[in-house]
Amino acid sequence: MSRTRGVTEISTLSSYIFRGVDELDDNKDKLKEYLSFTNALLDSMDQSVKSNSESNVWRHSSYQTYMRKYNALVKEVASATSGTALLDVYDLDKVPSMGNTIAMQQKGFFDSVHSNLSILKAFLENKIGIREDKTLQIRDFLQANLRRGMFSQPDKEVQVQDVIEQLLIGKGMEKGVDYDREVGRVKVSIKEVVPDFIFQKLGLALEVKLSKTTTKSKAIVDEINADIMSYSKVYKSVIFLVYDLGSIRDETEFKSDLEVRDAVSVIVIKH
Repeated sequence: MSRTRGVTEISTLSSYIFRGVDELDDNKDKLKEYLSFTNALLDSMDQSVKSNSESNVWRHSSYQTYMRKYNALVKEVASATSGTALLDVYDLDKVPSMGNTIAMQQKGFFDSVHSNLSILKAFLENKIGIREDKTLQIRDFLQANLRRGMFSQPDKEVQVQDVIEQLLIGKGMEKGVDYDREVGRVKVSIKEVVPDFIFQKLGLALEVKLSKTTTKSKAIVDEINADIMSYSKVYKSVIFLVYDLGSIRDETEFKSDLEVRDAVSVIVIKH
């Protein structure tokens, strides 16, 4: 192969690679746009119901409008990505009109569209990777801010948990909506385990450990391994936050055998 020919082939290959990256970016931008439309439809449906009194039994009468918009949105999404065969589509010719339905039927249709839009939202978020991005944001946020939030050396894990909750609240997160604490039990054999924090929308569990001594740090490794097996049955991702009081000398070695799965992150924060 001549040098000129080799350079030409490499240049051609590079153009294909960059074109592929550009196409992926364009596709992701389209999906983000469709996600915005999906959120707008969900908000519109919620506001439509809230703006009407509960005594108004016909407050779900706009179901056909939302069905048409949902169908159009699914069609656009299907043209931009794969895996949409599992998404429902309404046969509008077979859906009875407002004048041929009673209030209970209208509510059923309305709720059906709302549920399908919620499924579409989750589908788009997974395709775009938003949930993974938000999980990484939480991990990085805690890693950057927890030490600064600890004004004294903790004696118990609950003290670390309290500071984490304060940070989450300061970040604008709402308990029971964006996160929850010590709920989400996971049954394993004859016992149950409960993560310290859960972020239900992200399928994320956060477990906090306090390492005071070398003996405790070794025990924490065993605890994390057991927790990985338990929490992975229910949660898509797990973050283990280890607050270290000086017992972990080699952080890389400590984490090396624990982060064996992509969905598992171990943070070691030094006091």
